[in-house]
Amino acid sequence: MISIIQRVTQAKVTVNQQDIGVIGKGIMALVAVEKQDTEKEAQRLLERILNYRIFADHEDKMNLSLRDINGGLLIVPQFTLAADTNKGNRPSFASAASPEYGRLLFSYFQKIAQESYAPVQFGEFGADMKVSLINDGPVTFTLKTGVK
Repeated sequence: MISIIQRVTQAKVTVNQQDIGVIGKGIMALVAVEKQDTEKEAQRLLERILNYRIFADHEDKMNLSLRDINGGLLIVPQFTLAADTNKGNRPSFASAASPEYGRLLFSYFQKIAQESYAPVQFGEFGADMKVSLINDGPVTFTLKTGVK
């Protein structure tokens, strides 16, 4: 699985002019499922997102995790992260999971996120979403699990 995590002061996802996920200070995570991913990769990615130290401590060093600050978590499905962009001028999605499998594993990811952490909000798999955020820093990282 692949995730782009961004430290934010606020973020939201809108579908059909309705806000379906809104957070304040925390992490907005774009998440993609690849063909070879399993529940094991989903569990590992969630743990990395929750424990990745990207928030400032009292000495202004990135030393605190989302759990440490009890910040918001907004998880947004984004299959385009699985694109291969190494050749040409058009992305290849050969490594991305099928829509059916992607939906299944993203649903599992949602379930374990809700069981593991609050506050957590979600985007909608397969929907035309409008995502807005204020990136704090900016601080942005790519996290990957699974086969290299």
